[in-house]
Amino acid sequence: MEENKDRLAFGKKNYIVMLVGIALLVIGFIIMTLDTEPYGLGFLGITLGPIIVMAGFVVEVFAILIKD
Repeated sequence: MEENKDRLAFGKKNYIVMLVGIALLVIGFIIMTLDTEPYGLGFLGITLGPIIVMAGFVVEVFAILIKD
């Protein structure tokens, strides 16, 4: 029973995929702020940024579900 206390909840592969997901989230939000159209209604603010943010969330869910 003591052996399980020292182990982390996820493996190395999970943490690497989680970092990739976090990077995608940050990149997506940065892309949305780069939109120069009023109220962020251009391609970057309405289309590209949100798609990358959603991809980041999908990668995060995938990182939680994969087995190490």
